[in-house]
Amino acid sequence: SLAKALAQIHFPDNAEQLDQARRRLAFNEMFMIQLGALRRRQAWRGQPAPRLTIGQTELARFQENLPFTLTGAQQRALDEILHDLQDIRPMSRLLQGDVGSGKTVVAATAMWIAAQNQRQAAMMAPTEILAEQHFAGLTRLLARRDEQSEGEEGSKAPRIALLTGSLRDADKEAVIAQLASGEVQMVVGTHALIQQGVTFANLGLAVVDEQQRFGVEQRAALKQAAGGQSEALTPHLLVMSATPIPRSLALTVYGDLDLSIIDELPPGRQPIKTYVVHPDERERAYSFIQTQAAQGRQAFIICPLVEESEQSDARAAVAEHERLQREVFPRLKLGLLHGRMKGDEKEAVMQAFARNETQVLVSTSVVEVGIDVPNATVMLVEGANHFGLAQLHQFRGRVGRGEHASFCLLLVERTDQTEDERLRAMAQTQDGFKLAEIDLQLRGPGD
Repeated sequence: SLAKALAQIHFPDNAEQLDQARRRLAFNEMFMIQLGALRRRQAWRGQPAPRLTIGQTELARFQENLPFTLTGAQQRALDEILHDLQDIRPMSRLLQGDVGSGKTVVAATAMWIAAQNQRQAAMMAPTEILAEQHFAGLTRLLARRDEQSEGEEGSKAPRIALLTGSLRDADKEAVIAQLASGEVQMVVGTHALIQQGVTFANLGLAVVDEQQRFGVEQRAALKQAAGGQSEALTPHLLVMSATPIPRSLALTVYGDLDLSIIDELPPGRQPIKTYVVHPDERERAYSFIQTQAAQGRQAFIICPLVEESEQSDARAAVAEHERLQREVFPRLKLGLLHGRMKGDEKEAVMQAFARNETQVLVSTSVVEVGIDVPNATVMLVEGANHFGLAQLHQFRGRVGRGEHASFCLLLVERTDQTEDERLRAMAQTQDGFKLAEIDLQLRGPGD
């Protein structure tokens, strides 16, 4: 019983009783999390939603116009989403896929379907640069579809808008007015989308990218923004995440979401060559970056900390940026990115890197999500033993996005048995889900 568990965890009769008490309390927590998640799911699913349907021929025609064929896993995920969209209860689904597995095109298809049903679709991204990239990608996909389907009845491409915090006030107001009037069918934006004053004429689908936990309040805000319509239907919700976590864990943490997994990479994605680099090979790693830069490529260098502290031998980003610029790469332009910078400073640094104005980006782990630079081919991680496998896998996913061969160099500061095993796993497999399983086995689930 709970009472006995509480007594035994403080004053155990013996080791076995202590263990059982801990299990009982842990079970209690898990159970409550599950109940909370299920209640949240029921509350969301208990509201009416718009039915979004699409004919097989129209869908086939849309897919023919895509610049590539969907993989089996993408098609499976899309079918699951289509099934949900046709229901009168709101979809509540998590689309998990490894870095580069093509989640965005699946989400874009769902957004297009919403537009075909005269409903608006919104996509929320965690950073402005990512919102801009999604906006550009969607515009490309749908413009291409428009060119190839000219003259077809009722197949005008939906109007897409971008809404972020750094837009000029006048532009922002224009987009907000067009969303309220229904003039704009699709919008891509940051959290600016759920600020006060933003209402939708008829929001049918909301896609949230890379929000590890898209909070309950934010969902409520979304529902409220959608409440601009008279019949106030709840929009369908699709959450995307590129952080592969083991299925068992996903079902627990995201108990309120159905799970779709894209577990194969599109053909033509080059595997990223991963090497573990020891301290005495540091210079070789630097000269490798020099050669890549000479060929016009770019590189990331990740440091575990922002500023050096007494306690840690980890190379701090600020000091490392100065040292590298001065001593190692005097001829290259280096950018610096860390979490203590203001939003617009970060934005400017990432934009400069995306435009190839800086060749090397020295960064802390903030670079994990949401930067897509196809020209970057080297990811060098300092003190790789400080990071978990899932995180290293995220870093690695920042390169290998273009047509050039890409490399991930894991610099270790010291050698130790389990850490070696972890980093070896990184070098041997590109599969994020497999890595997440190994991480769970090696490090345990944490607290």
